[in-house]
Amino acid sequence: MELSRGQGVSLWRQIEQILEGEIAERPPGTDIQLPTEQELVARFDVNRHTIRRALAGLQERGLIRIEQGRGSFVQDDIIDYALGRRVRFSENLSRQSRTPTRRLLRSLEVPADPAVAEALGIRRGEAVTVLETVGEADSERMCLSAHYFSSARFPGIAAHYQASASITDTLRHYGIEDYHRRITRITARLPTGEEARYLHQPRSRPVLVTEAVDAAPDGTAISYGLSRFASDRVQLVVEGSADSPGR
Repeated sequence: MELSRGQGVSLWRQIEQILEGEIAERPPGTDIQLPTEQELVARFDVNRHTIRRALAGLQERGLIRIEQGRGSFVQDDIIDYALGRRVRFSENLSRQSRTPTRRLLRSLEVPADPAVAEALGIRRGEAVTVLETVGEADSERMCLSAHYFSSARFPGIAAHYQASASITDTLRHYGIEDYHRRITRITARLPTGEEARYLHQPRSRPVLVTEAVDAAPDGTAISYGLSRFASDRVQLVVEGSADSPGR
């Protein structure tokens, strides 16, 4: 479609409308990338500033997301991530016909700070194992998490998790067949540089933060979790007497 020059409608607005129509015709999917700025400049025979205004308009309306260093992507439907007493990460996404994956970034042993110690019911400074993971839905980043476990209660937990890629299966190795979410706190803030990098988003876009404690059937705390969700891709949904996102 050719642009109408000098007809009262700005060029960037016309380009925005053309791209909006093309986006509407695309089949649903994740990480559908738009042509580069340079390709759009050549296609429409306009300057880069005009293209950037058109893309910014699409982003403001929630039709695309612009990721620094990666390009512009069609924004898919937001994931409804249920916060329930026994919802698990994989089950949560599978129910929405999404393909869940969780990857271990690193594991380390650190002394428990006051917040972690209180959540787990252990002494300050006691050794805890931290599993840092990224969670994806249909290969698209949605959350960055840190899971804290008492090293004394769960010796070697990092190796077991690396083998199974499932916290539920890992806990079964230690005789915990079931667990529930005791409490979750939800806040929002701007991400750190590292968080933005792992979530493939700009630092100017907020993340949703959940702090949660999981407990065994006897009520004893088994883990403390800190998760940061990409706010443009995930909507946290509180169900019933809601706790927080399971894993």
